[in-house]
Amino acid sequence: MNGTRAPLPQPSPSGGGSTTSSSITVLVCALGGEGGGVLAEWLVEVALHCGHSAQSTSIPGVAQRTGATTYYIEVFPQPDSALNGRKPVFSLYPVPGALDLLVSSELLETVRQIGNGMAHAERTQVISSTSRMLTTAEKMGQGDGRVSAPDLLQVLHTHSRESQVFDMAALAQKNGTVMSAVLMGAIAASGALPFAREAYEHVIRQAGLGVEGSLRGFAQAYLQVRSARDAQAAVQAALAPSAAAEATSLPAELLQEFPPATHQMVSLGHARVTEYQDAAYARLYTERLRKVLAAEQAGDPTAAPDRATTRETARWLALWMAFDDIVRVADLKCRTSRIARVRSEVKADEGELLHLYDHFKPGVPEFAALLPQRWADALIRWDRRRSLIGKPPLALPLKIGTHTVLGFAALRLLAACKGLRRRGSRFTAEQRMIERWLACVEQGAREHPALGLALAECGRLIKGYGTTNERGKENLLHVLDHLAAQASFDTPEQRAAAIRAALQAALADEGGKALDKALLAHGAPSRPVKEQPIRWVRTRPARTPGSS
Repeated sequence: MNGTRAPLPQPSPSGGGSTTSSSITVLVCALGGEGGGVLAEWLVEVALHCGHSAQSTSIPGVAQRTGATTYYIEVFPQPDSALNGRKPVFSLYPVPGALDLLVSSELLETVRQIGNGMAHAERTQVISSTSRMLTTAEKMGQGDGRVSAPDLLQVLHTHSRESQVFDMAALAQKNGTVMSAVLMGAIAASGALPFAREAYEHVIRQAGLGVEGSLRGFAQAYLQVRSARDAQAAVQAALAPSAAAEATSLPAELLQEFPPATHQMVSLGHARVTEYQDAAYARLYTERLRKVLAAEQAGDPTAAPDRATTRETARWLALWMAFDDIVRVADLKCRTSRIARVRSEVKADEGELLHLYDHFKPGVPEFAALLPQRWADALIRWDRRRSLIGKPPLALPLKIGTHTVLGFAALRLLAACKGLRRRGSRFTAEQRMIERWLACVEQGAREHPALGLALAECGRLIKGYGTTNERGKENLLHVLDHLAAQASFDTPEQRAAAIRAALQAALADEGGKALDKALLAHGAPSRPVKEQPIRWVRTRPARTPGSS
């Protein structure tokens, strides 16, 4: 046997069946007494139970940390019933770099197999426990001779296509079971083998010993790996629009106008504001960036071609111009991708009915944002007077069934109100503040590259919605009014350093105490204290014991 796998012979033209296919290769590594052999037997039994051909071989090791036993399993991905009587040919030994799944009960043993070349970064999925059993060499050191766990994890992640790593020994101990049951649950949830969860549980029940504990350990490992993979899939789905935007190239004239180092960020921003509003809004975005680029070139004509100020401005300008409002929220709530993500999160099967309710509580500011300035001001003043006499801000709690025709239609109708943005009071206010920030960025870029970049990075303060968004704007305006303009510094570099210190303080402390401290340290006044209405609440007198 030469260690290679022979594919199935090609079917005859009249024979039907599958085409050439390779086996799924699995290597299980376990220390003495951890049930590696049991796990290998279980995996083969699962395959046979599901009607698939499988084979397992093993190479014995020595006791505990002087060696480990490896079990090599090959499973054919198609059931025997689809092979028209043909039989797959399996290998007896694993081929370095040709593993689909590497399973290990101990972190250093995992890395040892990776060092042997078994894993491949573009093919191999790794499932490993973070638990350690120290080697003899580690114990012999005069000091701490342990191998660094972070270094081991770095090697593991670098040389694997996908990895699921957690403390499986602790999970097994918690559930009163053995490592093999926990590893079995992780394998079942990994998707590496084409078998349903019920098949794995059936094999565990057939074992007849310690079934309840084994099923508990299996279930918890399955849940942990499945949740991690679902979360990763949700992140990738959320980033999919960004990836699509990145693939969308800028118009030819913009590619020539902006430096290559800024193309990716400008392209992403251009796509975002186009999707948010329209092409005219995207043209406004690029016009603003042209001014920043011209200022940066004027301030430092011989600078490196990265143009960091323009690049950072492109990033935060796009996010600010695409600010969240009730139109944007409605648009995101009724997108097909969002419905698919929710179905994935609740693990709804294909064809299974899903009732989806969205809760909203829009207040006066949200409604006023879409009204002309005069009407919006009147509405805001009315709501403020109510707050001053002790009444809570007016809000309208809503529960909308997005799965219903009327609920979905209501969201789509609101999402179609993009045209109202330009006429609304908030749009006007946001554009006015954006221009104010950009004017400071342009002035700073002409004065010194570091100052322009520091002011561009202040766009990070604008995030979220509601009070978080308002607080970010207030902090930004205070930095622009005082550190960027009024406070005196000997050099532009000192002013840039002060602005960066204030930015980091504002991002680190939501309450603003760190920002006030940073402002005072650099000669700027702290933020003014905002007035807050005092509300008197009538309470009933306390009842004495025994009173009726």
